[in-house]
Parts: sequence; C-alpha cells; structure tokens
Amino acid sequence: MAVAHKSAISVGLLYIPVGLYKTTRDISVSFNQLCKDSHERVRYKKYCPSCNKEVTNDEIVKGYEFEKGRYVTIGEEELEKIKTKKDKTIHIEHFAKMSDVDSIYYEKNYYVVPEKGAEKAFELLRQAMMFQEEIAIAKTVIGTKEQLLVLYPNKNTIIAKTLFYQEEIQEIPNTQLNIQINEPELEMAKTLISTMTEKFDIAKYRDEYQQRLKEAIETKIKGQNIVSVDTSAPSNVIDLMEALKKTVEMTKKGTA
Repeated sequence: MAVAHKSAISVGLLYIPVGLYKTTRDISVSFNQLCKDSHERVRYKKYCPSCNKEVTNDEIVKGYEFEKGRYVTIGEEELEKIKTKKDKTIHIEHFAKMSDVDSIYYEKNYYVVPEKGAEKAFELLRQAMMFQEEIAIAKTVIGTKEQLLVLYPNKNTIIAKTLFYQEEIQEIPNTQLNIQINEPELEMAKTLISTMTEKFDIAKYRDEYQQRLKEAIETKIKGQNIVSVDTSAPSNVIDLMEALKKTVEMTKKGTA
C-alpha cells in the first residue's frame, strides 16, 4: 500500500515519524464515457487557446485569479518555502474527550503507521490515549491546505481523521415543524428499536447493488437481455401508530 502522506507527530519534545495510509479503497463499477455514434472513448485534452496546442503537466503552473482575467502564479518551490516547521509535522494542539467532536465534522480516515525506530513512542502515545479515553486535536499542511485532524486511538493503531472546519459545514435546512409526539407513539417506536437491536457486524453487509450491476454487465456481454427487478413501492397509506405496530410484529416474526 502506497503512503498518502509522510510526516511526524509532534507534541512538546516528542517527535514520532509516521506515514498516513488510506483506510478505504474504491470497489464500485466504473464507466467510461463513449461517443454515442462510434462508441469511441471520449478524450479530454488540456489545451491552451493562445498557444493553440495541447499542454502537458510539466507545462502547467498554479495560478490565482485576483482580478478578472489576471492571475498571479506560484510554483511548488514557493509553496514549500511558506510552510513552517510546524506545518510539516502533525502538530498536536491539545487533547480532548472522544465525545467532544461531533461526527458531522469527520471527513476522511487514514491509518497512522510509525516509521522504523518510532514504534515505541507511537505505541506509548496510543496506549496513553486509549487509557485516558481521549483523542488528540492536531494540525498539518497537506498539499496547499492546512488540515485539522483528530488522532483517534483504537486497539491496533491510531486513525487520523481529517475534519471539516466550522465554516465548511452547511446550516441545517429549516424544515423542522412543531410536531407533537404522544407517549404511546414514543413507546411503540422505542419497542421497535429494542426488537431490532443487535451487535453491529460489518462483515454481514455487502454492496448488493454493485453485485446486480456486475451481473447486468455480464449478461450484456453474453448478448442477453437484462431482466428488470421488482421496483414497485407500497401504495397503501396507514397511520403512524398502525405502521409501528405492524413493523414490530413483522420484526418479531423475522419478516421485516
């Protein structure tokens, strides 16, 4: 597995060289865009109209538009120069309780893996945070963005969770009505939750749509027609309490 970002955890005088590795991989079926008439794959070119030519990656520089049609360019070396020593490490700002960070702020996850020789310091930090049931709030620069991070310990390693900043979070749409819930409805809903509660096991779940998509592709490759699946939806409307009761009954029978 290729390292996504090399850095070092720094807290006070503690310095732990680490690598960040992606925790997930994309397993979805991907499609190419084809011309409807020829079925030739559509190509995208990076083209400069002034030079009237296609440009390669090494001919492209970053530019910031400060006025309409006017840019200031900045190179990779200049970007590196403005990074401080702190920017180049995963600098721990402070520690906090695991429950302090709302899940809405979490963006991406990375495995934090210590470099050779840093294993003991890394393990010391992981065990101490696990014992205290705390996380570390940290900052680092990845690319051209200062990234806010949570270093989250688990039983095997530390997970670096990138966070959205407050200004990146959209406000909740104002759709909440003044709804009154009566006690019998609430009790029935709680009963439904209780009857359906079981220990979560990620291994039980598969992307069933992706499987059907792959089967549909195989069917077309073999020159056969795709058979439609049942997409009908319930058309009867019943009241909330009746729906809750029937759902609880179906759950108990294992037919929900």
